Amino acid sequence: MLTERQLIILQVIIDDFIETAHPIGSRALSKKDYLPYSAATIRNEMADLEDLGFLEKTHTSSGRIPSEKGYRYYVDHLIGPVINQDEAGILRKYTNGEFFEFEQVVQMTAEVLSELTNYTSIILGPEMFEATLKQIQVLTLSDHTAVAILVTNTGHVEHRSFALPEGVASSDLEKLVNILNDRLRGVPIIRLGEVISTEVAQLMRRYIDDFDASFDLLRAFFIDEHPVKLYFGGKSNILMQPEFNDVDKIRSFYALIEQEDEIANLLKNTHHGIKVSIGNENEVEAIKDLSLITASYHVGENLMGTIALLGPTRMEYKKVISLMKGISDEMTNTLDKWYKRDS
Repeated sequence: MLTERQLIILQVIIDDFIETAHPIGSRALSKKDYLPYSAATIRNEMADLEDLGFLEKTHTSSGRIPSEKGYRYYVDHLIGPVINQDEAGILRKYTNGEFFEFEQVVQMTAEVLSELTNYTSIILGPEMFEATLKQIQVLTLSDHTAVAILVTNTGHVEHRSFALPEGVASSDLEKLVNILNDRLRGVPIIRLGEVISTEVAQLMRRYIDDFDASFDLLRAFFIDEHPVKLYFGGKSNILMQPEFNDVDKIRSFYALIEQEDEIANLLKNTHHGIKVSIGNENEVEAIKDLSLITASYHVGENLMGTIALLGPTRMEYKKVISLMKGISDEMTNTLDKWYKRDS
């Protein structure tokens, strides 16, 4: 257990270091009007906090900086969310807007979140395996090409252009779309291949002249694996942090964010609520010098996606945790509206 004095000194050191990125010494702390302790008393308490693992001494300064253990204690025990109404209003403006696709909301939210924090934001979009099919459209672009449009109940819209095989008549295409909308509406995306290969295939054999060519179209669009949807904001923000003037660190970070599957797997493990991973608590080597804060957004009890912020361990945790809580709530409310509108 830390004493009340140690708690106060630890919080002031972490708050100061988050703001300045400079180690702080006992003499500088003693000059703060709100700390009624002598430099000698503060120096002794800082030495004890260092022995306990909450502070570290740098090689280039006599001052101390927070350790990962210190940040963890700070996040878990010393701070609470502080709601900034102006920032909350900005987020609400974007999530409550009228957009044709839910993806527009997600991308704009990622960009706004990065602008408000100066960190890198990542949002994992609504998982395809959590969604159900709402509607299918096929539009012919020419005699030889068409575009298929798949709309899910989460507002996700998938477009894919394809070549029309010779022999597929426009009447067959129309019948195919009618069969798909009749048999696939409300089917989970993950089960589309199964239903297409059984129920839909049986109907196609009965009503469509060129079954083989039409079925090949379905296989290309519905049965092939769908890519993960990740949305980034502020990818270059990490360059603005004084901790990251190391070229190898920067190269490692950028190599990671190009591996979208790895990032998606990292974010998929998020459960309800806010999760803060500091430094070496992160399993991925490329972010062991960073803090990762994640929050999920839902429809009812169903996890739909994850919001994440990557920044230095010297992160503005008070501000960020509040923003993440607010944006999680706003995204959840937006999804609820989509579901109610579509039901």
